[in-house]
Amino acid sequence: MNITSLLVANRGEIARRVFRATRSMGIRCIAVYVDSDSDAPFVADADEAVHLSGGYLDSAGIIEAAMTTGADAIHPGYGFLAENAGFATAVEAAGLIWVGPSPTVITTMGDKLEAKSAAAAAGVPILPSSDNPSDAAGVGFPLLVKAAAGGGGKGMHLVEEADQLDDAVASAEREAAGAFGDARVFLERWLPRSRHVEIQILGDSHGNLVHLGERECSIQRRHQKIIEESPSPAVDDELRAAMGAAALSLAAGIGYSSAGTVEFLLDNDTGDFFFLEVNTRLQVEHPVTEEVTGIDLVREQIRIAAGEPLGYNQADICFSGHSIEARLYAEDPSAGFLPATGTLVAFEPASTPEVRWDSGVEIGSHVGVEFDPMLAKVVSHGPTRTEAAGRLALALEHLHLGGVTTNRDFLVSTLRHPGYLSGDTTTDFIDRHSPTPDLSLTDDEVARAATTAAMWLQGRNRSEATVLAEIPSGWRNARLPEQQVTFNHGGAPIEVSYRSQRDGSFRVNGATDARVHRWSPQEVDLEVDGHRSTSRITGTVDKVFVQVSRGTAVFDVVPRFVVPGTEEPTGGLTAPMPGVVLELRVAVGDAVTTGQTLVILEAMKMEHHMKAPFDGHVAEMLVSAGQQVESGAVLLVIDPLEDDLNDTP
Repeated sequence: MNITSLLVANRGEIARRVFRATRSMGIRCIAVYVDSDSDAPFVADADEAVHLSGGYLDSAGIIEAAMTTGADAIHPGYGFLAENAGFATAVEAAGLIWVGPSPTVITTMGDKLEAKSAAAAAGVPILPSSDNPSDAAGVGFPLLVKAAAGGGGKGMHLVEEADQLDDAVASAEREAAGAFGDARVFLERWLPRSRHVEIQILGDSHGNLVHLGERECSIQRRHQKIIEESPSPAVDDELRAAMGAAALSLAAGIGYSSAGTVEFLLDNDTGDFFFLEVNTRLQVEHPVTEEVTGIDLVREQIRIAAGEPLGYNQADICFSGHSIEARLYAEDPSAGFLPATGTLVAFEPASTPEVRWDSGVEIGSHVGVEFDPMLAKVVSHGPTRTEAAGRLALALEHLHLGGVTTNRDFLVSTLRHPGYLSGDTTTDFIDRHSPTPDLSLTDDEVARAATTAAMWLQGRNRSEATVLAEIPSGWRNARLPEQQVTFNHGGAPIEVSYRSQRDGSFRVNGATDARVHRWSPQEVDLEVDGHRSTSRITGTVDKVFVQVSRGTAVFDVVPRFVVPGTEEPTGGLTAPMPGVVLELRVAVGDAVTTGQTLVILEAMKMEHHMKAPFDGHVAEMLVSAGQQVESGAVLLVIDPLEDDLNDTP
């Protein structure tokens, strides 16, 4: 079968990733997109793009787009319809080539309960589990409630005690139904001190099967991976061979072809491993395997779909060095990793150190609530694990980034943490080590960055001047007060005053000498008390983003005249992100206690429980179930208990 034109039934960074591989093979690339993605980079990357009125789950619309554009094949990427057996069947029925395993395999492995049975039949160890919530005692606590279909942490809840079970099951069922169209859930034993280790497999239609080693994906939040690596620091040659053999045994038993991943849970204390699931698609973290093996997994998927044999066997697979991937998300680690929205006013990776950027965004991209908040995957490769971690951390620090709250600084903190560097990377890593959630600068670093921002602003003011533009900034023919700008950084005000000197330099805050050697709308080359550096800068109407050595410092420009605004009601519980009100658990007049769930919001296919910040009574309900709310919207108002007591006669 010859593939000359391929449609990618996906979006964002994975669409761009597949385009790169297909174009390198001389294959024409076709995209599909929805209204909110009309200006997305992946649409412009394609040779042709087709608008989908029914969304990315519109299988009929996607197949019609493939037929009308003359596509030979469809690649599903990951997420959306990637593991939908019905879609795969429809693609093949339309006479198109499906880039993935057979619909039969997808059906078997897509149901986690059937997958467990297949694993057991292949002699692969499995964890105690049950599809009956009343069997919780038999499974044992702690346990996970998991969706029978899908993945990505959606529909997954940790239950440590029996009284948490009912709420967890109800939430998991809602999330699973919303994300996968299948509300079935099951219970599975949870190993608190474990590692998430997965084996990458490749199989062709001629019966050839190989594995490409393991990836460790234990650094997770909300049961979703954020840092992955290959090889695992906990896997030696003997364990790798055993896990690889188990994965291939299962793959052979179900007749697997294409790329896939067999996921295991590795007990950190005993070294025993247990089957979790099979992902019948490309994984988000596939680049680390590509980096250490030199094998392009998307290219192999396409070759296999075209009927070609692998052309190599297990003995031919070689591994080189170490690779680590970090997922850059629009989210706030200091607020429980809640998703964030906004527009990227700055997104510029540095040229060094050299790493791989798989990104679905660019400057000007809007990050909304419609899709997963991942902005990019950043992948390093080095001869050693330490070098790979350092290179990745430095690349993230050098990224000039602004406009959307992200987990960038949290990722850097994790990669530089002694616990991570020592290989202590169990799934409870974040809870045990608590990496710093955001950029923490010293007072001297903040002062220098503020001076840099002020000097850049004065340069911008001169460049935008319409009269007397040739006169130096701050020039006076009389002794007048210094120029001054006030910033807000991390909630603290910072004042920078400066006066132009006769030699063109500036006296800053009456004590510091600063000289601008070069200014442009994008950067400033500044010398402060003999210390010179060039800083990348982005300015908006009310913010300045200054690139410093360990990240991007953000300064709010305080206006000289503040227009009064409305104040948030005292005791107001606000939405931390845009979303839909899924459930209201209280009514006006109800007594509430600290930590009690009052409202459940749904955002990005995940449920978020809004809890009472203090004891009190519900005074006002400002939203209703099913209502769409914006970030910062007041959901309800609580009268604190102390106020109630004071009002009592």
